[in-house]
Amino acid sequence: MERKSEKVAVLGAGSWGTALAMVLADNGHEVRLWGHNPVQIDEINLHHTNKKYLPEITLPATIFGHSSLQESLDGISTVVLAVPTKAIREVIRKMTEVTSEPLVIVHVSKGIEPDSLLRISEMIEEEMPEDLLESVVVLSGPSHAEEVSLRHPTTVTVSSKNMGAAEKIQDLFINNNFRVYTNPDLIGVEIGGALKNIIALAAGISDGLGYGDNAKAALITRGLAEIARLGVKMGARPLTFSGLTGIGDLIVTCTSVHSRNWRAGNLLGKGQNLEEVLENMGMVVEGVRTTKAAYQLAGKYGVNMPITNALYNILFDGVNPKDAVDGLMSREKTHEMEDLADILGGKI
Repeated sequence: MERKSEKVAVLGAGSWGTALAMVLADNGHEVRLWGHNPVQIDEINLHHTNKKYLPEITLPATIFGHSSLQESLDGISTVVLAVPTKAIREVIRKMTEVTSEPLVIVHVSKGIEPDSLLRISEMIEEEMPEDLLESVVVLSGPSHAEEVSLRHPTTVTVSSKNMGAAEKIQDLFINNNFRVYTNPDLIGVEIGGALKNIIALAAGISDGLGYGDNAKAALITRGLAEIARLGVKMGARPLTFSGLTGIGDLIVTCTSVHSRNWRAGNLLGKGQNLEEVLENMGMVVEGVRTTKAAYQLAGKYGVNMPITNALYNILFDGVNPKDAVDGLMSREKTHEMEDLADILGGKI
């Protein structure tokens, strides 16, 4: 498809930001990839590599690294925000100091802020002055950076309160390797993308304990039920959780060695404590913070989330992983369709 070339800033030079920069470059766009490490930025510009995050990949020459946020945003109208959830507010505040034109911000992180219990789009809206924010778009779905950078077939979803902006971002990213759908359910897309990391941690713990495929299938299925229960209470559409940012994201994150949340859970299941796991990972494990936020949200909305509760107890209360899983298995008996009735408002 023919498309107009644009200048796009990608903020965050980790694996996901770099992979998305490659998609944009493949589509003929000039990409400014911002990161705070000057050595990494020099590597990107001089050698067209980012070996710490994507060691075997050569980057397109139309990706230009920047360590200056002001330079990366100069003359830009579309920004891809690819930083960890805990850095969102800081980066947005810095952006407001160096830009004066309204921006379309595409956030591609997956998390919920503990304590405030805000989704990422809400955090951006809270920090960005109205005159500098044209629209917020979320891009989410089953998509490991390692496979996107190899141009393996991948499908994702974009959503926004402004579906015209979502369709613009769809056009910006879509190509023969990277298929982009639209979905008007912003809440559901963000909740599904964030909470799947909790279930991936639990699946990794199960695998680390050696419990096999039966247990993991149960965690994925029952995990989807509790994600949907909470999401619908928050205003999401039930069918969203049967799509890419629901079951699709769960499958890829709970079953792949590329998943840092699964890897972190696997180490927990094998006996490491949380501090050791996070130190060994060397990258942000979004599911840890999101578990705390989801636990708080379950209390706020009165939603039963046994897997989330068990994982919270493991991460923050020092409960032994095997004891937590055994506790899940010994819960009071119930009817599987009761969850479906909850999700659909009793319409079964």
